[in-house]
Amino acid sequence: MIKAKILLLEDDIALNETLSEYLQDNGYEVISVFDGQDAQERLYEEQFDLLLFDVNVPEPNGFELLHVSRKNSIKTPAIFMTTRSSMQDLEQGYRSGGDDYIRKPFELKELLLRIESMLKRNYFHSNDDIIELNSRATYNITNAHLSIDGVLVNLSDKESRLLKLFVQRRGELLTHEVITSHLWDYEQISSDDALRTYIKKLRKLLGKDSIVSHKRLGYQFR
Repeated sequence: MIKAKILLLEDDIALNETLSEYLQDNGYEVISVFDGQDAQERLYEEQFDLLLFDVNVPEPNGFELLHVSRKNSIKTPAIFMTTRSSMQDLEQGYRSGGDDYIRKPFELKELLLRIESMLKRNYFHSNDDIIELNSRATYNITNAHLSIDGVLVNLSDKESRLLKLFVQRRGELLTHEVITSHLWDYEQISSDDALRTYIKKLRKLLGKDSIVSHKRLGYQFR
């Protein structure tokens, strides 16, 4: 099953390793970078569920990086980590597009709780781990598990990515471009035939009317 994917930007090597190991031990996939340039490249090459940015890093710093990313329509929720404590810095963090702000030093457990809360909020501001998709199917937003009649369903990586996207943006008409950008990483070649296969699999599991096809536009999850 696919895990929530976090982009970690922290230039302190020891802290970066500590955070990466801790988050991986708690079930997250972590891509760690040490400067703003590397983080920027990753942002435009891959899809992430959450951004965890230190502020004082080699250029661009965390604030600048997120500000530019938001202008380029990257809406991934972001948490800033910083030793800065003034109200002016706090205001700059939120104005640049940050969703949360944690001051160093912090307890690892506190960071984990903030991450879990942020990811839940990204699913319709839900406070529950389990979302009902229909009378038979439930979706666990913490570990991306689909269950039918209480039985865990085995999904491929791409099927799981697609379902997660549909659940997060339930009711929205998602274009083919949006869907393929979430399913295939930058270096991978997308496939319309493969996408239709994944859609067919999810419809079989959730009902043929669960995913509506809009000709030449995209798909909508109901």
